[in-house]
Amino acid sequence: MGMLGNAATKLGILKKKKNRKTFQTVIVKVKMDCNGCERKVKKALSSMKGAQTVAVDTKQQRAEVTGYVDAKDVLRRLRAVDKRGEIWPFVSCPHPASVYDGKAPPGQVRHVDTAAVAPPGPMAVHGQAISQAFSDENPNACAIM
Repeated sequence: MGMLGNAATKLGILKKKKNRKTFQTVIVKVKMDCNGCERKVKKALSSMKGAQTVAVDTKQQRAEVTGYVDAKDVLRRLRAVDKRGEIWPFVSCPHPASVYDGKAPPGQVRHVDTAAVAPPGPMAVHGQAISQAFSDENPNACAIM
């Protein structure tokens, strides 16, 4: 920018461009026990700069903010009104009802990063596949069995 640009910026002649937030929907999980908690959360989130719509669901303990907002700002605003929130940890899943987590809302499961859960490649113990490690035909199988 150069020396003149820096001096102009300091004097307020040139204005720096702000990083614009993108239009998105932020869903957070917030513990709400009563109508007063619901009103407090809705009022705090709807007064945020850039928030266009706010939906609060006490039954699911969920708040949804749509607009030019950031997830960090939403969580910060909730902390300002003494509410602890977290990014909504559930995702939709079209599996039978027996697969779902009991704590998750109907039709949703807890979001888990698959790369962190399942290691890549077939499982092996000392060069053997897991299915062969406990086989009756394997002479080096587990001696406890």
